[in-house]
Amino acid sequence: MVIRYTKSYMNMLITVIADGLIIPMVGIAVYVIVRHVAGANRYQMYCRIIMAGLTSYAFAKILGLLFQPEGERPFEKLGVEAGAAYLNNPGFPSDHALFAVFLALVVWYVTRSRRWSLVMTVLVVLVCVGRVIALVHTPLDVFGGAIVGLIGGIWYREAFFKNTKPRHGVKRKQVV
Repeated sequence: MVIRYTKSYMNMLITVIADGLIIPMVGIAVYVIVRHVAGANRYQMYCRIIMAGLTSYAFAKILGLLFQPEGERPFEKLGVEAGAAYLNNPGFPSDHALFAVFLALVVWYVTRSRRWSLVMTVLVVLVCVGRVIALVHTPLDVFGGAIVGLIGGIWYREAFFKNTKPRHGVKRKQVV
């Protein structure tokens, strides 16, 4: 009896980590964006963030069409139920990892706050590990999603640096 209850609580915890942590990540990102983006740059910054996210997602879908290291997800290979939500595809790259990394980069670019960035980094690691433990992704799927999220975030980095004051004497090029 005790083992059954423990197992169901553990499955629920894995599901919350693998899927549910995205919700507070979105909440933190929205709070930070609304609170820290200056009024004059707000529309431009929001557009850049949305375009960076859409570009990352489109790149991930193209990459997934061109390269799939595995034909089945880990839970399918093992013949067990998935421990988290998933789309009916082979799973490379992980959309959850991509989105989590992208949100963490947005928070870093907008705030430059080590505290918020550390919180988001911990949540990214938990989501990525949760996706692997839930057997919906392989470590390669998660790593691929994280790399695509990094590429999407870095691609638009100049937009985030525009009209910001340099920190610690570092001069940044002004984008025209």
